[in-house]
Amino acid sequence: MAQESRGERAEEPAERGPGAAFHMFVLMEDLLDKLKLLSYEEEALRRHNMRPLCRHYFALPTNPGEQFFMFCTLAAWLISKAGRPFEQPQEYDDPNAVISNVLSELRSFGRPVDFPPSKLKTGCGEQVCYVLDCLAEEALKNTGFSWKRPAYPTEEPEEEEITEDDAELTLSKLEEDVAEEESDNEEDYIDLNVLKAQTYRSNLNDTAKQEEILQSTTDAAEWNLEVERVLPQLKVTVRTDNKDWRIHVDQMHQHKDGIDSSLKETRGYLDKLHNEISRTLEKINSREKYINNQLEHLVQEYRSAQALLSEAKEKYQEGSGGVTERIRVLSEITEALEKVKQETEEKGSSMTDGAPLVKIKQALTKLRQETIQMDIQIGVMEHTLLQSKLKEKSNMTRDMHATVIPEATVGTY
Repeated sequence: MAQESRGERAEEPAERGPGAAFHMFVLMEDLLDKLKLLSYEEEALRRHNMRPLCRHYFALPTNPGEQFFMFCTLAAWLISKAGRPFEQPQEYDDPNAVISNVLSELRSFGRPVDFPPSKLKTGCGEQVCYVLDCLAEEALKNTGFSWKRPAYPTEEPEEEEITEDDAELTLSKLEEDVAEEESDNEEDYIDLNVLKAQTYRSNLNDTAKQEEILQSTTDAAEWNLEVERVLPQLKVTVRTDNKDWRIHVDQMHQHKDGIDSSLKETRGYLDKLHNEISRTLEKINSREKYINNQLEHLVQEYRSAQALLSEAKEKYQEGSGGVTERIRVLSEITEALEKVKQETEEKGSSMTDGAPLVKIKQALTKLRQETIQMDIQIGVMEHTLLQSKLKEKSNMTRDMHATVIPEATVGTY
């Protein structure tokens, strides 16, 4: 449904009239109806895990960041529904680039854009509602939707009984009668305390007149001191009359008679009111039966849809249970695979690591050096041993020669 006046968004409110400030609310309600026709809750919101929009979501500022992201998401979805490829914007994308792309798509549909792009950064306002409304109209055109006249069901005429006007209960008249009776009853009662006060005032007036006639010789200061001294003792005590309970009994009887007379008058009104209410309830019951009969097929369709929904939920639960079990098995296999990978990496690192080989080479070099030193020490020891043996042998030879020579000399003699 095209609206020609939506292109004039940059005018001042004073020039557009006093109702221009509320135009965005009407536009937002129309937009929400069009989004519901496009099933935005099932196709757009559930995909991004968002809440449904209220009637005045884009008309009033609440959370600028959330509203702007919702605007970008719905705009991208509506452009896609209108048959144009459009990439879904992300939360951390450049707002200026996203707004520029949306406005270029809107101009490609032939819609006028005579406001600055900065108006869309707030995520709310008349311009936001205008852009989304235009995109929703293009999406409806692409889906083949067309507005039709509403079809009203034909209702059978029902005969209504004509009730008399006298059967209505006028509460104002009843309240006036009750107020008049209470005022009459109050006038009949005599307040004893008021009567005593009046007699006391009359006595004071008489004494004042007598004092005006007589000439007083009393000092005013002494009189005031005496009054202050005696004043605490001047207490007026009113004794209760023994006949007060009889007055209360008479009042009770009068009230009872008034209640009985009022009940006789109001009982007829209440009976008529009861009859009217009964007839109205009968009409409501008959109309309810008629509506139930007219909507019986819709109720049956709703019940069948509920049954299908319950079956789908059961299947979904069964499938989700299998998926959960498979996810658990997958997690176990993944953990085992991670362990194997870790062991493989450790063994590979140990095999490719040259530190042990370097240590072995250093140990072999050290062993060779120690072996050379041991060979040198063994040679020195062998040489020392050989010298000691030679020395010992020479000593033995000398000793042997020393022992042989004397024997020869002895033999000569």
